[in-house]
Amino acid sequence: MQLVILADTHMPKKAKQLPEKLVQELQKADLIIHAGDWQTPEVYEQFQEYGEVVGVYGNIDGPDIQELLPRRQILELNGYRIGLVHGHGEKKTTEKRVVEEFEGEELDIIIFGHSHLPLLRYVKKTMLFNPGSATDKRRLPRFSFGKITLQDGIHAEHIFYDSFD
Repeated sequence: MQLVILADTHMPKKAKQLPEKLVQELQKADLIIHAGDWQTPEVYEQFQEYGEVVGVYGNIDGPDIQELLPRRQILELNGYRIGLVHGHGEKKTTEKRVVEEFEGEELDIIIFGHSHLPLLRYVKKTMLFNPGSATDKRRLPRFSFGKITLQDGIHAEHIFYDSFD
């Protein structure tokens, strides 16, 4: 199972269109997972053109998106349990907040966003995965999103690129 992982698209404020590199991967995905900060429901609808989409809302998402999507959720895919949350909140780091969010749950992966910082690391046996942002790299040198393959184990990677072409 091929997953494309996104967060913090902030469209149309930060981008008017999806980057070509991302569109190529969306066309091959079995499932698109978005960890919040879409900005508008139209962005959610745009991703649905490429296939099935699951997601959560983030701190910049208004009531229109909050009515469509939960704050957090747990997915069961190909025998793996995946926690999904944006990661915003007060105090502590984003990383610590997402780990606490799912305390007591047995998860293989926690996918989150909010910081716009690509991250792949483990806390005990749980992979923490932040895809970065495909459209709003902030002060980082490159845009990014993630791909996770769930087949004979978990293979996760970041896709980095410099421009939208």
